[in-house]
Amino acid sequence: MQGGTPSITPRVATKTAAAVNDVHQRAEPVWDPERHPASWRAVWAYSAKRAARDAKTLTVQEHRAQAVIAGERSARTPRFVTVKNGTTSLDEASLTRARSLVGLKGYVTNIPATLMPAGEVIGSYHDLWRVEQSFRMSKTDLRARPMFHPPPSTPCRGYPLREATEAHLTIVMTALAVARYLQDATGTSIKKIVRTLRPLQQITVRIAGHDHLAEDPLSPTAHDILEAPDTQSD
Repeated sequence: MQGGTPSITPRVATKTAAAVNDVHQRAEPVWDPERHPASWRAVWAYSAKRAARDAKTLTVQEHRAQAVIAGERSARTPRFVTVKNGTTSLDEASLTRARSLVGLKGYVTNIPATLMPAGEVIGSYHDLWRVEQSFRMSKTDLRARPMFHPPPSTPCRGYPLREATEAHLTIVMTALAVARYLQDATGTSIKKIVRTLRPLQQITVRIAGHDHLAEDPLSPTAHDILEAPDTQSD
């Protein structure tokens, strides 16, 4: 399924919150933050590949549960095993419900459909790895942490601690934006860009009233990064 089917999911599993999803109605309810304050908007997508994987997993879990019930193996109570009055049995209802949901995956959001269609919700979820990667890069290569700022009682060169911290993070986020742009323009990873360009320095020295520019020679990799077509200014 390319787009996804909208629905509503309760924030807390209560009868009142779940009542907005009437299983006897074919049309799915449209989530509205004012009309459904106890629920979130949910988008459901089906995948045949996921369905095959889910079905295989459920079969393994069913066989494990039957083995425990038959006394063939001892383990903590696995899925689909119920214990009543000391007697174990297969939870047929839960297994049937699980099999009816194979291949489905839900995406929960509080963004209305008027702002983000179902397809964009799913696409944004699939791009979450980029956000996680950016956080990892900001903490390592861009050195967002640790922050060596003095305690609040000590003046930080005239700036309060909060302003110093915000300035530090602003520089890190700016560096991340530039690094991301360079990564897209050159096809080179952020880690390699930082390690290649960080050693480069440039200094202007005034000798006898004349300015002289001294700079490190560019390595072939640094030259390719800085001279990439999309990194040149107009």
